[in-house]
Amino acid sequence: MREFSEDYLERTREGMWDDSRQALEPLELDSRERVLDVGCGTGELSRVLAAESAGEVVGCDADTDLLEFAGEHVPVVAGDALRLPFPDDAFDLVVCQALLINLPDPEAAIREFARVSSDLVAAVEPDNGAVAVDSSVASEERLEDRARRAYLEGVGTDVTLGADAREAFSEAGLELLETRRYDHERTIEPPYGEAALTIAQRKATGAGLADDRKTMLEGAMDDGEYDALRSEWREMGRDVIEQMEERNYRRREEIPFFVTVGRANGP
Repeated sequence: MREFSEDYLERTREGMWDDSRQALEPLELDSRERVLDVGCGTGELSRVLAAESAGEVVGCDADTDLLEFAGEHVPVVAGDALRLPFPDDAFDLVVCQALLINLPDPEAAIREFARVSSDLVAAVEPDNGAVAVDSSVASEERLEDRARRAYLEGVGTDVTLGADAREAFSEAGLELLETRRYDHERTIEPPYGEAALTIAQRKATGAGLADDRKTMLEGAMDDGEYDALRSEWREMGRDVIEQMEERNYRRREEIPFFVTVGRANGP
């Protein structure tokens, strides 16, 4: 499983569910007694679950450093998603967000979720192949699409799983109840915050792209193609900074998430 820093998790999940929590309705949070958030990271989803549920919410993650952040909001336990440190039927809802896309065997994780749930299992997973970007910098959408496709070719897990999570639930033996779509929108516009400025600087230096270089080269992209992309990427980043200085830069990114819910004790 890939590891992520607290800064990365907070940045990519920032603002999720702030505009609407309608897609979480099938989880029936107001009636839950014990909820487990697997792969909770820094606890972004845990906080939402705790706000919506009258019962206890517990966060679980293999990364103890991330649990320090999540532990400020909910009780936390260190544990592997494939070997959860809980007895059978310990919770009446087990949920994860953007976890299955990082696992080589998502069905095995879903089966483990079902083991510790007496009722529902839910997965909130993105389709990273359907991300839409609209930017005031003309080249940004094209370059991000190219980089994303190179990354998807090289990554070893199904990071587009969201739209097809229903199949994983069925393969794991759960009774499929419902799937709802939630589009997470992230925008950058003036006035620019510190996070937006950091993102722009990483584009201008190529640092962000360099983080994914190894994965990109695992696919069809070769060193020459990567170097050419990085050169264009850095030029694009400089255009972003120039527009920021003039307060003209705007960017909107839309990521489709799918909330899939199943019953653990189904046929």
